[in-house]
Amino acid sequence: MNIIIAQPRLEKELKQLEAEINAHPDADVVIFPEGYINHNIELACEFARKNSIIIISGHKKPKDRAIIIDREGRLLLDRAKYDNSTIVETEGIHIGLMLCDELVIQGMSNMKPTKINFIVHPIGVGMFSEDQFAEWINEVKKLATQYNTMIIGASHADGSFRDSDISIPISYCIDKEGMVIFLSKNDVRTRILNTESRQVRTIGVQL
Repeated sequence: MNIIIAQPRLEKELKQLEAEINAHPDADVVIFPEGYINHNIELACEFARKNSIIIISGHKKPKDRAIIIDREGRLLLDRAKYDNSTIVETEGIHIGLMLCDELVIQGMSNMKPTKINFIVHPIGVGMFSEDQFAEWINEVKKLATQYNTMIIGASHADGSFRDSDISIPISYCIDKEGMVIFLSKNDVRTRILNTESRQVRTIGVQL
């Protein structure tokens, strides 16, 4: 399975999502950050259907919600942030989803360790400190080993938390043993992960 892991800039439309899907027609899944889809759910569903791709992200209505759209453009998951964690099945694949600080507030706490192919962690804006970055990655590693599954996360390329002067954009993939497959900090290039080979392609040149 090929997964696009993108770190777009905040925008009102879905131009960056459309561009990533068009640039990587061999992808099966695309992961975008928390809140990215915003009010454009119908358009995202259309992109999924036309391109036969699974879209995992978040939107606001008006508060943050987790979203998974299947290849047919059907909305498989649309839950409020901090509601009970959910495992979504599509094409025989079991996907968990945590939004941003759900990682440290609730994780997958109400889910019994069970079959999960991977957990997706859409993050809103970047980290507000190096300490937060280290804390979150440590929590991800513990959760990956607890649930014996891969975890993939990505934040937006821009924006900051509340009044913080610091925003450290991140993306990552940690395997089921808590080992780093890739870990990106202050590098907002798109990654393409093959879940079988564990190979990661980095797209573009770091600015």
